[in-house]
Amino acid sequence: MSELEQLEERGAWPFVTLRVWRRLGQIRRQWNARHHRKQLAPPETLQVARLPQLLLRGLWLPGKLNWWIGVIFAFGASLFALASSLSLWPSLANLGEVSETRIGAIYFAGSIPFTAAAYLQLFQAANAGEFGQEKPLRTKLFAWRPHDAGWLSCLLQFVGTVLFNFNTFDGMWPGLTWLQQDLLVWAPNLVGSILFLASGYLAFIEFGHAYWAWRPENLSWWIVSINLLGCVGFMLSAIFAVGLPGEPIDVAVTAATAFTLLGAICFLTGAVLMLPETAEEGIETAASAHDAITSVY
Repeated sequence: MSELEQLEERGAWPFVTLRVWRRLGQIRRQWNARHHRKQLAPPETLQVARLPQLLLRGLWLPGKLNWWIGVIFAFGASLFALASSLSLWPSLANLGEVSETRIGAIYFAGSIPFTAAAYLQLFQAANAGEFGQEKPLRTKLFAWRPHDAGWLSCLLQFVGTVLFNFNTFDGMWPGLTWLQQDLLVWAPNLVGSILFLASGYLAFIEFGHAYWAWRPENLSWWIVSINLLGCVGFMLSAIFAVGLPGEPIDVAVTAATAFTLLGAICFLTGAVLMLPETAEEGIETAASAHDAITSVY
């Protein structure tokens, strides 16, 4: 990108997530890290007021990777919500009590699409190209970009989902002592939840270009905000799920399950909203839309 005149550079330190520039003799353009990474239209075109229209257009977009990421995340979150609901209200199954092993199997089944979608998102971030490079020179299965808030968010989320694979699989084992429960189930749950919380906040600041942003008129803001709330739900669930000697405390078990359900509902909502977010024009037309921008979003 030769002969660039940098007009503005913004982001929550140490990350840069918004750049405004112009080439000599051309109208100015802007680069938003999240929308560049996910190949989305400019954020100012993704208004909540247009949600009904975008929802209809986003129902079937199998040619877009971001659409598949949303669908797979939604599937995994649905299974987590189902397992949590059956644990809180066993009568929903119309079969009487549902065994903890079967509920654990549903959690484990839900963790698999979570990991698959998280890797696809990490793959997407690896192939987004650096600033000024719309397409990478070659497809990468993995990249190392710790200076990139979006890539770091995707990496932490992926590692967190892998830990959830272990914790939900171990949770199906019957007869664990409280210490075994803490080491095999609670510990990976806690670390995974911490990574999810860090990932959710990084995604939030990537969109907002600041440590805190309030933009409820924007669809992308709702996605990162709802996902961050889901990460808080998972974190609170892990805190209440710690095992102690003696009989489990019913109130703590119920709270842990309820916060898991809250997190799952938030992740499901955020994943579904990714479909209309993807439905706007692609990155090729988005670039021309950027050329028409004369004010910073």
